[in-house]
Order: sequence, then structure tokens, then C-alpha cells
Amino acid sequence: MPLLNITDPITALLGDWASNLNVFSIALRIVLSLMLSAVVGWERSSKRHSAGLRTFMAISLAATTAMIVDIYSMSALGVTLPVVSAATVIGSAMISGNSVLFSSRNQIRGLTTSAGLFGTAIIGLACGAGLFTLALIAFVGMVFSLSVFPSLERYLKDRSNHFEIHLELKSKSNLQDFVTTIRRLGLTIDDIESNPAYANSGLAVYTISVTIHSAELKKYKKHSEIISALATLDYVYHIEEMR
Repeated sequence: MPLLNITDPITALLGDWASNLNVFSIALRIVLSLMLSAVVGWERSSKRHSAGLRTFMAISLAATTAMIVDIYSMSALGVTLPVVSAATVIGSAMISGNSVLFSSRNQIRGLTTSAGLFGTAIIGLACGAGLFTLALIAFVGMVFSLSVFPSLERYLKDRSNHFEIHLELKSKSNLQDFVTTIRRLGLTIDDIESNPAYANSGLAVYTISVTIHSAELKKYKKHSEIISALATLDYVYHIEEMR
């Protein structure tokens, strides 16, 4: 099947110099890559995530440079495959994977930042290829997914009938009392898992999956209100919803 002959609208607007490899087009691709990745990195850094502005910029710069090197190699040296870009994708995937951590509360941390790093690498490749329109569209989509959609996600989760809680009880003997209270409130416990990370803390710590089956709770109560009510129990040392 023949390749589609599509000209990038922004490249067409700028002129032929932007579509060819020269000092000015290379500078444009690198500067755009750094600017877009800096915005994404700032968003992550502002929320106190481990991978911040410099990390995102470095990943994007490496991807853009790799694509430029591949374009030159394939056009001037007769190389048939974009080897450097492929290696960059693999490398960025490994770096992204290393940013995912598991907390002592059995929660996955850094998954969104990991996806953001990988996505920034792909945007960097698009910049390096001169696909400026694609890079900008992907950038806008990523910024929305990182800064706007979390509020919608929290809204939907808070109205879901299913949620998980991290529970710290003062004693193992209090677990039966807690289960009884949960059931009286109109909740069903789907699963209880003891957390071994707190074995020597003197507390009984659990991860509990809960389903709301009471029609009244489904209609009026948010997860935060239910958890606030449970937090008033004398034998509960700490309780919070797992996100």
C-alpha cells in the first residue's frame, strides 16, 4: 500500500526550509520540543512529582535529536531503519517504568508521570520529524489529560459504588467490630487484605474493598463523607480512600 503524501500544515505555512534539514529547521524542532516538554514537566513538578521539568525536557530533547539523526542517516547515508529513534523509544519506556513505585499502602505511585514521560518522548519524536501539527495536538491532549481530567476522574470515582480504603486499627481484635459497623451502614466488604508493611508498628493495617449497596448512601453520600464517619470510631487510628 503506498504511503500517504500528507504535508504538515504548519510546515507548509513556514515554507520549504522547515521541511528540510538545515540549521534553522533543526533549531526550530529542538526549541519547540523543549518548550512543549517544559510545560508538561512544570505541570508535574508543580504537583511535587519526582520527575519534573528537567527530566521531561531531557527526554524530549533526546527523542528529537534521535529523530533528526535518523532522518539524516536515512537520507544521506542510506540507512533503511530509524535505529536511533527505536532505541530512544525503548530507553524512554525503561525510564518511565522506573518512575513507577509501590507505596507501603499497596498503592501504585508515579504511573501518570511515567505515562507522561513516555508521551513526551513521542512528542519529541514528532518535533524531530517536522510534524509540528501532530506534536502540538498531542501536547494539548496531554496537558488536558494531566491538568483537567483529574478533576473529572475524582468526580466520577467519588460517585462510584466501589472504592478501596486504607485502614489502620489500634488492634486486630477491632476488625470484627469494624466489619459489623460497615455492614450496618449499608456497605459490603468485597475483600480484606492485611498489609505486612506495618507488621511491627503495633497497628493492624488492612486494605479493604467496599461496595455501597444501600440506596440512601448511593444517592446522598460521597466516599469522603462515609470515610469521615468511620474515622470517628474510637478504635480506628487512621483511615483514607485509596486513589
